[in-house]
Amino acid sequence: MGKVIAIANQKGGVGKTTTTFNLGVALSKMGNKVLLVDMDPQGDLTTCMGYDIQENISTIATLMARAINDNSINANEAILHHKENVDLIPSCLDLTAMDLSLISAMNRESTLSNCLKDIKDNYDYVLIDCQPSLSLITINALAAADKVIIPVQTQYLAARNMTQLLSTINKVKNHINRNLAVEGILLTLVDQRTNLSKETRNVLQESYGSIVKIFKTQIPIAVKVAESTSSGKSIYSYDKNSKVADAYSQVAKELIKYEKTRNEPTFDR
Repeated sequence: MGKVIAIANQKGGVGKTTTTFNLGVALSKMGNKVLLVDMDPQGDLTTCMGYDIQENISTIATLMARAINDNSINANEAILHHKENVDLIPSCLDLTAMDLSLISAMNRESTLSNCLKDIKDNYDYVLIDCQPSLSLITINALAAADKVIIPVQTQYLAARNMTQLLSTINKVKNHINRNLAVEGILLTLVDQRTNLSKETRNVLQESYGSIVKIFKTQIPIAVKVAESTSSGKSIYSYDKNSKVADAYSQVAKELIKYEKTRNEPTFDR
């Protein structure tokens, strides 16, 4: 069965889109079949992957509108096959109006789940790039997900900004999606030349370490990442020997190892 992971943080500029794209490619390079879903109306993931969405292209907004109107859904029509061996369901500004449409929709929190249910098991991993807010669109992503990865920039107020997101995740778990869990906190845009990243990690560990895993791997800040996204390439195609490429490969290994360890059978002695 496909593992659905939401990449979420209500704060912008923390590396959600970069993480979704590069972690997806890293998992693909390890032999996994990967689908990326752009759930941000700004369509940053779609743009970063080199796509310019035209009016005749189906997007996640197209699929969700069909679900709301009880029309048949064929999610395969919206899938784009990227040259780096990952698939994408793109987004566009049409998704902005979806919040209003969802308010009066039946089973409004499950709209995205209904769009993905017939295709998610065709993949090993489905990564959802969430918008930087806790809107109904984001709630849909959390309702459709098995796990959440939270990218956190190494800033002084990072821990404070976590509280609302974790509260929302807990509410979704209690009322909508009982299987939802936090896969881990991923430190991004880390500048190893300063003590700030170490201090931020310590604060997060003290505040949330007892309830949430913090990935051992940290994603370093690098100009090459911004250059790669503007060229429609992952860091692997743009600069495969970079520290960032190695870091995302290590995160992918951590993710796979953690899943295997958690799924190993236990025996009473």
